Amino acid sequence: MANTTEEISTANIVLDSNRNVLSDGDSVTVIKDLKVKGSASGIKAGAKVKNIRLVESNDGHNISCKIDGIGSMYLKSEFVKKA
Repeated sequence: MANTTEEISTANIVLDSNRNVLSDGDSVTVIKDLKVKGSASGIKAGAKVKNIRLVESNDGHNISCKIDGIGSMYLKSEFVKKA
């Protein structure tokens, strides 16, 4: 029984590019220039994103956030680091 509890608790952990654990409300920094569909400009490396929310997704986008000048969007945790 203890193994299933451990498996459930580790399944919901989201890690950034440096293997730090992320949680709701954290601030992160984008580590790579990212293209945004439908926008002439993308997200530049070094952009700070405040107050993230972790979501479950099948396509790998596990961070929901709002970025100034772009709006609400989803990011992959592999392209951010904890600020």
